[in-house]
Amino acid sequence: MFASVFKSLISRRNLITSTLLGYGLSKSSPLKSESHSSKEASSLNFNNPKDNLYAFGKLWGSYADTPTYGGYQGVQFARIGTKRLIPLFGYVGFGNMQSRHNKDGSINIRGTEAGYFTDLKTGEIIDNWHNPWTNETVEVFPFINRMMRGHLTETMPSFIMGNAATDTPTLMNEADANVSTKSVPFILPWQVIGDQYLLTWEYSHEYTNPVTKDKWPKAHTTKIINPSEHFSFYIPQTIMNDRSIESSPFHAGFMRTSPWWPWMKMGNQLIDGCLFGRMHSYQITGTIDDIPKVVLDRVKKDHPDLLEKQSGWGQTNPKGTWEAYSQEVKPEIL
Repeated sequence: MFASVFKSLISRRNLITSTLLGYGLSKSSPLKSESHSSKEASSLNFNNPKDNLYAFGKLWGSYADTPTYGGYQGVQFARIGTKRLIPLFGYVGFGNMQSRHNKDGSINIRGTEAGYFTDLKTGEIIDNWHNPWTNETVEVFPFINRMMRGHLTETMPSFIMGNAATDTPTLMNEADANVSTKSVPFILPWQVIGDQYLLTWEYSHEYTNPVTKDKWPKAHTTKIINPSEHFSFYIPQTIMNDRSIESSPFHAGFMRTSPWWPWMKMGNQLIDGCLFGRMHSYQITGTIDDIPKVVLDRVKKDHPDLLEKQSGWGQTNPKGTWEAYSQEVKPEIL
């Protein structure tokens, strides 16, 4: 279903050339590959939190004056008890990211993102989905995030999700973090594999479901939700080490697990199950050529502002699908 994404990087470039200027976007890639002198390239010290921060900002965004774009795609499955996984729908999207490296070594990250669900046979975005367990056709709720803002320091961050007064914050990269110290340093598990860096990065949340049963009895499944994502990035060493290059290409495999999406309306079904995602993320050129075509076409039509360079830095709490659903979807019971 996603073969066209890989087959048409060049054809997509030709198809969208005529529309780029209309969105104020440049076709020039922020991931420049010019040759650089050996003096400009030096290994990073990944025992130093400042070098980890620099590399993380270069991976997730671009230190240039323009953002970098990356795409992702994959399939989401239903996992019910001990039964085999059941493929349900595709999931495709993109991120528009920019980073700032501050004088104190900290970094700011800002951007937008969008995720859409697709038909497994056609690869086209779906706006409605037939739930095989309820026999109901439901409206699909895509994920649109216009306000990604973060400030990272030499201390490993904890994400505040759900109810800040009662829910425990999620430590970033908990499995690999050095929790033996009182203040966990921002040191990530970089490995050298051939000419690549391998980096694993993840989060595992557990917090109060904002889609409450009293307002959304069909969309609500559990009082506590536990979405998590687990990435494995491969990044060219020479580009990451070269501080004259402002962003780094990468490709990454990642897994995603979560309760049923609220829009699936599984709340009245006593099904002991969850969602599992087999996904792939990439930033090859850093231009909008990296955005899957079905996503680019839909975003241009419905949310063209997501493609624009953002303004302001600051800090916002992470926003997931459940938060967005509770804020944007009218309650089933008023």
